[in-house]
Amino acid sequence: MTRLESVGVIHGRFQILHHDHLRYLLAGKERCDHLVVGITNPEPALTLPDPADPSRSDPSANPLTYYERLIMVREALCGAGVPLESFSIVPFPVNMPDRYRYYVPLDAVFFLTIYDEWGRKKRSLFESLGLKIHVLWEKPREQKGISAADVRRRLARGESWTHLVPDSTARLVEKWKIAQRLRSLEHGECS
Repeated sequence: MTRLESVGVIHGRFQILHHDHLRYLLAGKERCDHLVVGITNPEPALTLPDPADPSRSDPSANPLTYYERLIMVREALCGAGVPLESFSIVPFPVNMPDRYRYYVPLDAVFFLTIYDEWGRKKRSLFESLGLKIHVLWEKPREQKGISAADVRRRLARGESWTHLVPDSTARLVEKWKIAQRLRSLEHGECS
């Protein structure tokens, strides 16, 4: 495949990184020499509610720290054969466009996937900012595939989940005892 750009920006919460997240990341990487992975909702102060997807800002939907997600994304990309020097991972406060310039190169191409109103809203926002965008794919919500919410739910309930995530993610989730953290969040406990 011909590379479209020297630098691309892709983003997501990756709460918990699963196979479809990895497919999305790899699709972006195929289209650029260097991929900047922006991790959204990096911390509570950089997370704002949005009516297009109100649950995105809920603490129970954001159980992993920025650092944990950075490690998870790095391990998954390296495990898929992407050289470490060909990507960067940064915080990306997606709901705060006035701060983008502090985190990502604004002259890069911004990769998106669209499944719902949230995706359409981001496309409109990026276009209104004059950012160059490339929609990797647009599908109806029912064709989205794996949901991180489903992975979290399965983990918290002790159901089968490892088949939904890369091996590196499964190892990290076990190491960090994320299932216990999710169960605590479900019961309103602080972790």
